[in-house]
Formats: sequence, structure tokens, C-alpha cells
Amino acid sequence: MNNNKEAFLSHLASQLGRPLKTNPEVLPVPVNMYPEERLTDLSEEDCYQYFLNTAKLAGSRYELTTQDALSHTLLTLTEKYDEPVILTGDLRLKESGAIDLLSLHCEVQIWDHHLGEKNIELVKRAKVGIVFAEYGLAESGGVVLFSGADKGRSVSLIPETTIFVIKRSTILPRVAQLAEKLHQMAECDIRMPSCINIISGPSCTSDIELIKVVGVHGSLNAIYVVIEDC
Repeated sequence: MNNNKEAFLSHLASQLGRPLKTNPEVLPVPVNMYPEERLTDLSEEDCYQYFLNTAKLAGSRYELTTQDALSHTLLTLTEKYDEPVILTGDLRLKESGAIDLLSLHCEVQIWDHHLGEKNIELVKRAKVGIVFAEYGLAESGGVVLFSGADKGRSVSLIPETTIFVIKRSTILPRVAQLAEKLHQMAECDIRMPSCINIISGPSCTSDIELIKVVGVHGSLNAIYVVIEDC
């Protein structure tokens, strides 16, 4: 097997007009660390404003709130759209009182892994989906969602309107800092999410004649509810 491998690689090298290389070359020193350092020089306030501005440019709306007012903010938003409303079974949404308050005023469904495929049918009927985001990314104005047993990703992808709850303190400059967070989770032996989604605004495409069309394969409306916890 080894001989076949070496013969194959030698043939490729000869066709490329160069000798067979068996040792990796030393990587060149980067000219800069732009991928890791972009936007990291911003203050917390500037990073926050950058996130809000970029999110707005991407077509997302945002509402500012506090932890105590979160449930009432969500109720006010959902009243602008049709029912039913579906939320992930995220403990943070339960503890905020949002599920209890919304249940008093509209038809509410909760993603429950014990229901299996029935969850998909509930999501298909829902007009509004509410999820809790793990992080925000200033560079893209996007939010990061971790999937799990009671955090079905369909809740953020299928309803016409998706409301993303995010804490201001979790807004990161860009994907490089998210990768660091994931690396830290792995080092601490924390179970990784089954899926990681980065969502930047409502679904849209410009594939046909470069004309932007919103809602082709996902939500028509993306609303960020930012908890100002700093």
C-alpha cells in the first residue's frame, strides 16, 4: 500500500514538473493578524453600536430591553404578528417569565424533544419563532445559535418571523472570537452543540438578475431583542 502511495504521488509530482516533497514546508510568517484582530480594538460600546448598525443594514430590526422587561417586550412584539407562537425549550426563556406571559395572551407552543417529529408540525403552523442566541457578531450583524435537544433549529428557520433574544454582553467582534469560545468549551470538556447556526438577518437572495428578494427560504422578518445587561 505504501509503495502504491509513493508511486502515485511521484507520478503526480513528475506531471507537475517538480520533485516529490515528503516533508511539509515551514509556513510563512503572516503579514498581519487581521483575521484574529479585526474590530478587537473597538471599545465595548463601539462594538455594540457596530453590531446594531450592521444588523440594520442586513435587514434586521432590533429592540432594546432589560432582563426584567424581557417578557413584556416579547409580548408587545408578538402582538404585531399572527399566532401561534413557538419558543425553544431554552431554560433562559422559561426563567424570564416570557412563556407564562405569552401563554396568557396567545396560542403558544414549546419545542419539546419528547414530542419527536410532532415538533416539526408545530413549527410549520407557527407564525412567530422565539429563540435565545448564544452570541452576536459585530462584523456581520449576525447571531449565533446552538442547537440541542430542546433548541430545535427549525424554530428560527421556518416561521415567517423570528425573534432572537441576545444579551449585549455576549456580542463578539467576529467569527475568530467565536472560535476561541468553542475551543475553550472543548478544553473544558463541555459537550458541543449538535449544530451551530450563524444567522444574519432575514432570508434573502439576489441570485436572479441581482434583484434582492427577501423570505425565499426562511423567515421574512428577523428581530433582535437585545438585553442591555452591561
